[in-house]
Order: sequence, then structure tokens, then C-alpha cells
Amino acid sequence: MRRTVGIGCFSEGFNDYGENATTVAVDVIRATTTAVTGITLGRRCFPVATLDDAERLSHELDDPLLVGELGGEMPYGFDITNSPAQLADRSDTERPMILLSTSGTRLITSAPSDVFVACLRNYEAQIRELVQHHPRTVLVGAGTRGEFREEDQLCCAWIGAGLLAAGYEPIDEITTQVIGRWRDAPVDSFVTGKSTEYLRRTKQLRDLDFILGHVNDLQEVFAYSHGEITRVSPP
Repeated sequence: MRRTVGIGCFSEGFNDYGENATTVAVDVIRATTTAVTGITLGRRCFPVATLDDAERLSHELDDPLLVGELGGEMPYGFDITNSPAQLADRSDTERPMILLSTSGTRLITSAPSDVFVACLRNYEAQIRELVQHHPRTVLVGAGTRGEFREEDQLCCAWIGAGLLAAGYEPIDEITTQVIGRWRDAPVDSFVTGKSTEYLRRTKQLRDLDFILGHVNDLQEVFAYSHGEITRVSPP
């Protein structure tokens, strides 16, 4: 069977990504990093697309932790913003996390089928899972204000490069270009981008330090299904 990989940026839908392809959602700064971090610490994670969804789910779960941002601002009544560093500082891991973000959780919850959730913390584990079980793959960056941000391009490119090395073929020229530009780039090559500038401007550089300090430190794979992100059992 011909094995293929595509890379794209999420906007409003998945019509351009083909049928029967496995989707991997990537939002390095910060939704997928926050989700993976919370689950690794023992916390359940329920991503939502809207504030109304978060409000509704908060009445169904037992003492949930509300985590997130919309337009860069933490919504009223939330406990912490969409911050992996702040989440890692907390000890109340028995509280399930409701996670909301401007673009990342919309990407996760809008996928047409079960979707993998990846970041720089587990990119090599994600490569292994895809190579073993998923011959058609699309790596989708969350996008911010319609832009495919540098950190998500880098993460998608690293995963994509691993798939090419395993015999996958790029589905289009955009995929080839993204992988070619970023496959050998150092991890800190995205720190001049707009996402990092936002963290700097809002005095949230602890999250950047956390992301740069936790690269490929997890050998686990995570997937969204039936409203929750969970660990995928190793093959």
C-alpha cells in the first residue's frame, strides 16, 4: 500500500485533507502541549471548542479545573490560562481538566474522526505509532488568525521527516516545502515568531521555557475520542 503524509493548517474544516486519512493535531503554543502535560501528570482532559461547551461540561464533571484562553485572554471564571507550565505546578491532579483555546481545541474537536494529539514532547513516539499503524496521515497545525505558526510547522515537519524516512510520500508541494524548511532546524528556531512574541508581551515566557525544556521527553501517544484525550496503549 502506498503510504502518504500531508501537512496543513486548520482554518474552518477538513475538506482539503482527504478521506480515510489519520489526523494528527498540533498546537505547540499551547493547547496540545498543555493537554499532553496534564494527562501525563494523571489528570483527565476534556477539550472543548467554545465557552458554552466549557460551561455545560463544567456542570457534568466533578470539580473540574477550567483551563484556557480565548483571543489570548483567560475567560472569566477559569482557574488558569492555557499554560503547560502553570498546569505542571499544580498538585490537584484528581480534578479533570476542561481545556479551551482559540484554535487548538477547535482543531481537535472538529476532526471528522478520532484524532491524535501531538506536540514536541512526544513527536518521536507519534512517528512510531503512525509508521506501525497508519499508512495515510495528515499533520494539521492549529493556526492562529489564519497563519500557520512557525512552532507548529516545525513540529509537523519533524514528524513528517520521520515518516518520509520510513517510506512515506508527501501528498503535495506544500508538504515537501514545510518538511524541507524545518526538518533540520533547531528547536529554538521558532522563538522569533509571533507566538513567542505574544508570550513575551504577556509575560508568559515560562511556557516557552517549559516547551523548549521538554522536547521528546515522553514515549507516549495521545488521542481524542468521545470527548476526551487519553493515552493510546502502546502496540
